[in-house]
Amino acid sequence: MAKNHRSDRTPTDPASRPAPGAVLDRLASGPGRASRITHTEHLPPREGRHAVWPDRIRAEVVAAVRATGIEHPWAHQARAAEHALDGESVVVATGTASGKSLAYLVPILSTLVEGAEAPNGRGATTLYLAPTKALAADQCRSVKELSQPLGNSVRPAVYDGDTPFEEREWIRQYANYVLTNPDMLHRGILPSHPRWSSFLKSLKYVVIDECHTYRGVFGSHVAQVLRRLRRLCARYGASPVFLLASATAAEPAVAAGRLTGVPVLEVADDASPRGELVFALWEPPLTELHGEKGAPVRRTATAEAADLLTDLTVQGVRSVAFVRSRRGAELISVISQERLAEVDRSLARRVAAYRGGYLPEERRALEQALHSGELLGLAATNALELGIDISGLDAVVIAGYPGTRASLWQQAGRAGRSGQGALAVLVARDDPLDTFLVHHPEALFDQPVESTVLDPDNPYVLAPHLCAAAAELPLTDEDLDLFGPAGADLLPQLEAAKLLRRRTRAWHWTRRERAADLTDIRGEGGRPVQVVETGTGRLLGTVDAGAAHSTVHEGAVHLHQGRTYLVRSLDLEDSVALVEEAAPPYSTVARDTTSISVLETDIEIPWGDGRLCYGSVEVTNQVVSYLRRRLITGEVLGETKLDLPPRTLRTRAVWWTVTEDQLDRARINPEILGGSLHAAEHASIGLLPLFATCDRWDIGGVSIPLHPDTLLPTVFVYDGHPGGAGFAERAFHTARTWLTATRQAIASCECDAGCPSCIQSPKCGNGNDPLHKRGAVRLLTVLLEGAPEEKERADQEKRADQAPEQPSADPTEPSQAPPAP
Repeated sequence: MAKNHRSDRTPTDPASRPAPGAVLDRLASGPGRASRITHTEHLPPREGRHAVWPDRIRAEVVAAVRATGIEHPWAHQARAAEHALDGESVVVATGTASGKSLAYLVPILSTLVEGAEAPNGRGATTLYLAPTKALAADQCRSVKELSQPLGNSVRPAVYDGDTPFEEREWIRQYANYVLTNPDMLHRGILPSHPRWSSFLKSLKYVVIDECHTYRGVFGSHVAQVLRRLRRLCARYGASPVFLLASATAAEPAVAAGRLTGVPVLEVADDASPRGELVFALWEPPLTELHGEKGAPVRRTATAEAADLLTDLTVQGVRSVAFVRSRRGAELISVISQERLAEVDRSLARRVAAYRGGYLPEERRALEQALHSGELLGLAATNALELGIDISGLDAVVIAGYPGTRASLWQQAGRAGRSGQGALAVLVARDDPLDTFLVHHPEALFDQPVESTVLDPDNPYVLAPHLCAAAAELPLTDEDLDLFGPAGADLLPQLEAAKLLRRRTRAWHWTRRERAADLTDIRGEGGRPVQVVETGTGRLLGTVDAGAAHSTVHEGAVHLHQGRTYLVRSLDLEDSVALVEEAAPPYSTVARDTTSISVLETDIEIPWGDGRLCYGSVEVTNQVVSYLRRRLITGEVLGETKLDLPPRTLRTRAVWWTVTEDQLDRARINPEILGGSLHAAEHASIGLLPLFATCDRWDIGGVSIPLHPDTLLPTVFVYDGHPGGAGFAERAFHTARTWLTATRQAIASCECDAGCPSCIQSPKCGNGNDPLHKRGAVRLLTVLLEGAPEEKERADQEKRADQAPEQPSADPTEPSQAPPAP
């Protein structure tokens, strides 16, 4: 049989690898371990289907591919290559390790080789976009390896913030396969397009890798960056073909078309072979400790994942433990290293942490160690979730549901590459969503991945890109067809704000500063905060500005590559946090307060006596204190006040109100009203990720017994991004099923008065006080009694006064965006 594989560069012989079921059995063999597995899903192996490369592919390219051990392509690879050669934009939406990179690389390399033979000019060029620097660097290595037999015909180069300045001019003038990220395209390439003119006029292909990551506000920004790219290419006489790839996308052609603004064909029939996948759901046990309000405390997912990573390393099983936070990744690696040192000191050196915020040289060294097999275990944030080649992994531990099914399958797919069997373990956090999922496996395994939600017409997104486009080339009325109809309404606002000026038939940028600097497309809210060691002045790394208030405030514990530091001061004006090495026996968690006001109600429909609403709000958030929690157990040791400035956010929200009659029917008296609303708010935020493409850290909520704008008891759930991200809108349209699941999650929890598995929130600014579990169940029961059926709800929305959405605040004014509390 013909083979299609890449040689495994690890010293491990695939034939000697233990079966994933046997690995799980050993993990479950410890005391009390077996009862922690709530469900095991077995995905059977699958045979591959081959095809032949299109005959238009250059023979030397086919030979180069064969030299890597790939005799024939999988059927989906050949089909995608055919579309690319025909000049048709296409998205390859097949599983992890199915050879998506080769599907677009082969037609690109063939085109570059052909262009290199042209007597005049530069020849064809390709632009590759990755969501992370690490993925771009990894892909550059792969392109260099594959194209080595092609000589100087293919000249790949990475162009990002880490690229030395002395190399950048060569890249602009001579590279024909440039790998970068949307941030560098937005701020570095497009504003300097005259210096890139020879590259842009020859641009044949634009590759958008891991395109499912471009969702929410970030995805909306990237969609407008791509429209600016298309506009400049047209100016230079080019019309590039878009080639997109994703292992986890729902309706991939629709999502890709919304992202790029051009029609996109879909190749989704995965013809690659797949090894067996054993997927276990794992719930940590209850401990003897009691947390806030006396609720029982489960062992943390961090401690449990550290144990599993330790056991897998001792077994010689190559593994990655994914964790939600940078601090969690550091903590898992530290715990695992300490426990491995007790077994064998040499094993401790084969486990490390990998996260954002490291210096470039640190990231490269870790990637190389993982790539070579020097590292046996890694605790990583989702910075490693994407398609970096880490072939040879046998197991993945996921410490806490990553927020979407797409991310869950992306992380699980990092093991078992090259068609080998793999083990994935999802370790539940003490959280309502995680608890719900490990006891309702059908919500994970019987549901498709989420739709990619993005809104390029969001005025808070579109306005700065209109300014950037006008700075690149004066903006004409004809350009509005490219940027969308909402642009016509924004141009007068931008002129009134003295950002644009109309001269004859075009709009011009008026400021001295660069228009592209008006916005950070990742919504990180300003200059990153530098983390500096006080004694030496050494730069340890950076923290996003939006997270600085809650992670590097004075007194915070900061972890970096296995070392623990205490933050001595945070200078927000200079964006510097000074730290010193220490060994406190605790971690820190920030607490905040949030208030909310209604700016405009777009849609309002009756829910029995109550109302369900959707519209624009302003959220004011302030970090006020932090808790010290004992390591491993999470026990609260104390609270310290902080004096940090408030931040405001104008965004979109869904909210519901209840009347006095409904409260009477639910037997909710004034003493328990606040706790009942608060508990329902927490649980609804925890369950919304099942119904919208978000995680609970993308959204926030507020509950008030008597809100001044509604004059009724009200619960708000809002998007944690300026202008909104589509999450609250999705919640509004699925409110009946979303709140039904919320009620079920609270009612079915085995605790008496509420716990982190149902109504307590890990990010509550009020210390989870007050909360009333039974009141929340009764309140939601009465609310849902008045919820309209699907058809009735649709009719209500149709009858509602739905004026065209207008921003209730000037989108040209920057909003200080706090993280969703």
